[in-house]
Amino acid sequence: MAVGRLAGTTAPVGPRRGAGRPDARRTARRGSARTGGRGPFAFMVVLMLAGGLIALLMLNTALNQGSFQLSQLQQRTTKLTDEQQGMQQQIAGWSDPDALAARAHQLGMVPGGVPAFIEDDGTVLGSPAPLVGGGGN
Repeated sequence: MAVGRLAGTTAPVGPRRGAGRPDARRTARRGSARTGGRGPFAFMVVLMLAGGLIALLMLNTALNQGSFQLSQLQQRTTKLTDEQQGMQQQIAGWSDPDALAARAHQLGMVPGGVPAFIEDDGTVLGSPAPLVGGGGN
C-alpha cells in the first residue's frame, strides 16, 4: 500500500490507465502533433535562410555594378583630364608672343606705331602718325 498525500491515509495503488501499452490513437496524435509543429518551423527557417541568401546575392550584385560604374567614370575622368591638359598646353603655345606675332604676320597685320588716345572731351593725347612700310597687305 502506498501512502497518499495526507499523513496517515493510504490509497490503494492500482494499475494506471495506459501504463502498459499506450493507445494507438494517442501515439498517432502525438506523432502528428510533433511533426506538424516542426515541419512549418523548419520550412520557415529554410525560407528565411533562402531569402537572406537571395538578398545578400542581390546586394553583392548591386555593389559590384556600382564598382564597375565607378571604375568606368574614373577612366573617363582621367581621359578628360588628359584632354584638358593638352588643350591648355596648346592655348599656352598660341599665347606665346612670338607665335602671336607670326600668326599676325600670316594674316597680313603689321606692328602698330606709337599709340594716340582720344579723351572724352575730344582732345588727342600723343601724336598719331601713319605707318611706314607695307601696310596694304
